[in-house]
Amino acid sequence: MDHKISLTINTDITALSYLLSWFEQLNQQSVIKQEVWWQCQTLLIEGFTNIVEHAHKGLSPETPINIEAFRSEKSIQISIFSQGEPFDLEHYLQEVSEFEDNHQERGRGLKIMSIMADKLSYEQIAENCYRLSINKNY
Repeated sequence: MDHKISLTINTDITALSYLLSWFEQLNQQSVIKQEVWWQCQTLLIEGFTNIVEHAHKGLSPETPINIEAFRSEKSIQISIFSQGEPFDLEHYLQEVSEFEDNHQERGRGLKIMSIMADKLSYEQIAENCYRLSINKNY
């Protein structure tokens, strides 16, 4: 039942449709509840969008983003690899106001991700290489 897929894509926000089509490979055997699948899609979209708009801000649009997704019998794990400046996700999540109290037009994506994901982390794995890890159990 384990299934792993990977993709290298440019730093291009207009690639979201392609990204979701690629991700659909993990849902070929519809055992996952629709609500959980939508949450996984949202986590992927929010994670990719944050990498494009923040981690890769100022980098060339040709800068690659490597994405891996793994489906096991009980969870989906998404890893998005980025370049750019370091970012302290834990500190940011502590500093940002609760979702209900945040009326800004932008800046809620990471908070949404932290609520939806069962595990969310952002860590440096090599010089100038970071991994956003998202885990969703079902």
